[in-house]
Amino acid sequence: MLIFMIPFLAYAGIKKEKDIAYADKGERNLLDVYFPNDTQTPKDVIVFIHGGSWRSGSKNTYWFLGNNFARKNKVVVIINYPLAPNAQYQEMAFDCAKAIKWVGENIKKYGGNPDRIFVMGHSAGAHLGSLINQDDQYFKKLRIKNPIKGLILNDAFGLNIDQYMKAQINTDDEYMSGFLQVFGTDEQNWFKASPINYVEGVNNPYLMFMGGKTYPSIKRESPEFYQKLNLNNIKVSLTEVKGKKHIGMLTQMFFGCNKLYDEILEFMSKN
Repeated sequence: MLIFMIPFLAYAGIKKEKDIAYADKGERNLLDVYFPNDTQTPKDVIVFIHGGSWRSGSKNTYWFLGNNFARKNKVVVIINYPLAPNAQYQEMAFDCAKAIKWVGENIKKYGGNPDRIFVMGHSAGAHLGSLINQDDQYFKKLRIKNPIKGLILNDAFGLNIDQYMKAQINTDDEYMSGFLQVFGTDEQNWFKASPINYVEGVNNPYLMFMGGKTYPSIKRESPEFYQKLNLNNIKVSLTEVKGKKHIGMLTQMFFGCNKLYDEILEFMSKN
């Protein structure tokens, strides 16, 4: 979970609209939009899905991403989604897909290009973004084609949650009780929840970042995920950011001059 609250700073040249409902579950189905003043020229869109071990987190924490990307001429949507113990991963993923559907239908109002929607996630948010991109059931249930142009994964956790759960289920892992609420006890669900098992048929690119001092499971799963995408001829890059721990991989982006912004913008411009 990211704990990084700093009083809001005003940014000239951008606007925001907060607490827009994309579905009907109260605050867990709200999103915020950050956008440049100029809404006439279509701009690339970034939908950010927060982390928090599928149990915590809020869009309100990540206003700095909205401000910084909007200042760089992007339209940014930061979403909430249902959390455990009130929801399991399937409901979370489906609601993230609903949010992206809302973006496709409404983002022109804010100067966003609905044909240029990129999804960015940190930790559990990266897992959910990958899952809805790769397992076609979520957008099919909404009767739309997958609208995601590309994926930006920042220190993704759970790309192979099946492997993690099987390895940790009989240990004293402090997170396991919470993960069981999210993924259940059925090993078939663990397999279905793992994006690494849905690589065939993916045709959009991935930009991946991994902290040099992040959790061992992320340092194991990220290269495995990268390798599987690469072997299936999916455009993907993986960058290790030396010295960064899991939370630091995102808090470093509080500063708009952070190098990750340059890499993300270049990725978007090339795709």
